[in-house]
Amino acid sequence: MNEANIPPVQLTENSKFKFACHEGLSCFTRCCREINITLTPYDIIRLKNRLQIPSDEFLAIYTVPHLLEKTDLPVVTLKMLDDEQKSCPFVREDGCLVYSDRPTTCRYYPLGVGTLSNKEQQQQGFYFFINEPHCLGFEEDREWTVAEWRKDQGVDIYDEMNAAWTDLIVRKRSIPSNIHLTEKTKNMFFTASYDIDRFRRFVFESTFLDLYSIDKQTVEKIREDEIELLKFGFRWLKWLLFKDGDFQMNEAAVEARRQEMNS
Repeated sequence: MNEANIPPVQLTENSKFKFACHEGLSCFTRCCREINITLTPYDIIRLKNRLQIPSDEFLAIYTVPHLLEKTDLPVVTLKMLDDEQKSCPFVREDGCLVYSDRPTTCRYYPLGVGTLSNKEQQQQGFYFFINEPHCLGFEEDREWTVAEWRKDQGVDIYDEMNAAWTDLIVRKRSIPSNIHLTEKTKNMFFTASYDIDRFRRFVFESTFLDLYSIDKQTVEKIREDEIELLKFGFRWLKWLLFKDGDFQMNEAAVEARRQEMNS
């Protein structure tokens, strides 16, 4: 049987495995080449801040947009270099240039996480090994539990930050595939998820704060803190996609805008 067709074995937080990665291994950095890395919203914030460029510039240079299967939602993957090995743009022979801000997928490796599969798996924790024959890290003696590996790699803050976004995707997957999103809604999902600097302009430089009744404390919080703005965006997307949440429209402003558009 082809290894790619072998169903993953579910691991729990207490599952043990042996693994270590270091420059002494002949396969060092091979896992950073010919790989498909879906970036999460928090990945984008960490990376664009590391490079000190705005989110739209990072997206244009380093990502490729896709529609996520079974959801019709836009996501991005890391754009690999056009070299023979299809290398990550941040990898060099001696390691990763952005290691402390590396994406969620890289942090979990050699584990995969099934949090996007369904709600039950998300609650239980569904981890599995990414079986790459070239990886010699499994021959090392360093033993971990899954929980120890997650803590060592610093994935908790990434999972915490992306939990609400993950819930949106899980929930959208449960909706019949014949119910399609409008292009405007897809664009809003993309902007609020990935283009945090554009989303800030949308909130503060458009009629957004006139159309929605947002308390002053929240407005000030999201004005000053892009992490709070990201969380706010997830809450708004939940309302936009599923009409679920505490967002309230300013009916007078909505009616005034409707009359303006019809005049």
